[in-house]
Amino acid sequence: MRIARFTVEDQLHFGLVEGGEGEETLTVLAGDPFYMGVQPTEKTFQLEDVRLLSPIIPRSKVIGVARNWHDHAKELGNETPTSPQFFLKPNTAVVGPNDPISLPEWSEEVSFEGELAVVIGRIAKSVPAERVPEIIFGYTVGNDLTARDAQKTDLQWARAKGFDGSCPLGPWIETDLDTDDLSIKTWVDGDVKQDGTTADMIFSVSELVSTISEAFTLLPGDVILTGTPAGVGLLEDGNEVEIEIEGIGSLVNTVRR
Repeated sequence: MRIARFTVEDQLHFGLVEGGEGEETLTVLAGDPFYMGVQPTEKTFQLEDVRLLSPIIPRSKVIGVARNWHDHAKELGNETPTSPQFFLKPNTAVVGPNDPISLPEWSEEVSFEGELAVVIGRIAKSVPAERVPEIIFGYTVGNDLTARDAQKTDLQWARAKGFDGSCPLGPWIETDLDTDDLSIKTWVDGDVKQDGTTADMIFSVSELVSTISEAFTLLPGDVILTGTPAGVGLLEDGNEVEIEIEGIGSLVNTVRR
């Protein structure tokens, strides 16, 4: 099941996405599915007639996972971590599909990172790994934009990882997905830059969510970015970034200076 968030005729809706690629329709849901469940109405729209938004604005936080792929840690000259490493992004970092990525004026080295994003569906604390599926609402595509120059100079990553617009999410949430071996690909202006699979993650989705829940109470709508494969690179004004995750779809954004 695919759940989107969109506007049409100046009205905000959640919707159930149905149909194959190029033939998608959205059935409007009654209320917020995170609190009211998935309740379809009789009102529908064609995908091309709506504006897709980020499928969720996190209620409290976006939690990123650093260096969760061996090759990515290696390409940045870092050791492979022996335990999951986390950072936070504010919810003001979130933008949606087709929204412009605005490069901050204080950075000349912003890079893309295509990632599987986990969307939490229930309040949860200290969840055993085997029970993690019970608290997940679904999955979407994320881009963990990073100001590399600030990351090198700042003592903390808050600015480098959390600037406005640094967390594009979309196009929708897929609620039923096996995350053990999903293809993740990133293109910049049509050139493949990243080509990996979640099978190569150091820590699995269940391990990450379980460990994160030991430190932070997770709330409905919180988002966890699970790390990126090798191949990250810098962005320039005018670049188009497309990230595709198998079983979910593609997130596309254009870069603006």
